[in-house]
Amino acid sequence: MGQVARLPHVPPTVGTAVDNYLDGVELALTTRRVYTASLTGLAGGLGPDTRLGEVDAATVEGWFRRRYDGVSPATWNRELATLRSAIRWWRAQGWLAENPTGGLARRREVPDRTRALTYRQVETLWRRDVPLREKTLWRLLYETAARTGEILALDVADLDVANKRAQVRSKGGATEWVFWQTGTAQLLPRLLAGRGVGPVFLADRAPTRAVATVDLDPATGRARLSYRRAAAAFTATTGWTLHQLRHSALTHAAEDGDSLVMLLARSRHTSVRSLERYARPGPDAVARHVAERDPARRRR
Repeated sequence: MGQVARLPHVPPTVGTAVDNYLDGVELALTTRRVYTASLTGLAGGLGPDTRLGEVDAATVEGWFRRRYDGVSPATWNRELATLRSAIRWWRAQGWLAENPTGGLARRREVPDRTRALTYRQVETLWRRDVPLREKTLWRLLYETAARTGEILALDVADLDVANKRAQVRSKGGATEWVFWQTGTAQLLPRLLAGRGVGPVFLADRAPTRAVATVDLDPATGRARLSYRRAAAAFTATTGWTLHQLRHSALTHAAEDGDSLVMLLARSRHTSVRSLERYARPGPDAVARHVAERDPARRRR
């Protein structure tokens, strides 16, 4: 993360401190959205007009526990890391003398080995009677194995429909290609219906508040589909999460024998360790592997 010049040591309000932090560090678009939501919650919980220097550990820890006590260990750890990132920056400005989250510990994350859907579940998903927007988004997420934020950020101009690929802004800020297959290729032209500009995935109606111009479709006035609404629609329909589509695509590729090099290229992870949890074959694949190597089967 980049640093701006040290600001005056007079502690600002919590609301101003949050704004200065978000303006003063370099974050990928998706990360910025997550950090903004988390730290806006902090400002609301502690009071945006409260002076940062008046905030003590008991207040911060109490707010954090009330807000996140019932979440999963992964979410707890992510939110705690977000808060501590901001606190480190504030302390570097001289606005906080101590770390007020010292009493908060990371929670142990137990790996979930069932996150990948089976092939049968994926095939059933494609047959669901859902709106064209959802059908296209879900198929695109699975076939590209891309992150949901990357796909929702796509504009029509980012698409190379003829070559079944698109340019996305990755987690680290780099511009990279993702590729899709025939299923998506058959759906995209119907979804776009001749549109040449604006977001690929649009909300159901025009926004009720001001929206950035880049997130508006000039023809209909509708805004870009938000992650929250896309995720809620998928979970309400299937009981799964959108991230499971990416997870499933990479797991299925590993089960089909794709090389580590190819898996890294599709996932766009920077390390094998990051890829490891995706490339673990599921129970059906292990069962099929064992059955195919049964000595009795070979004798027959």
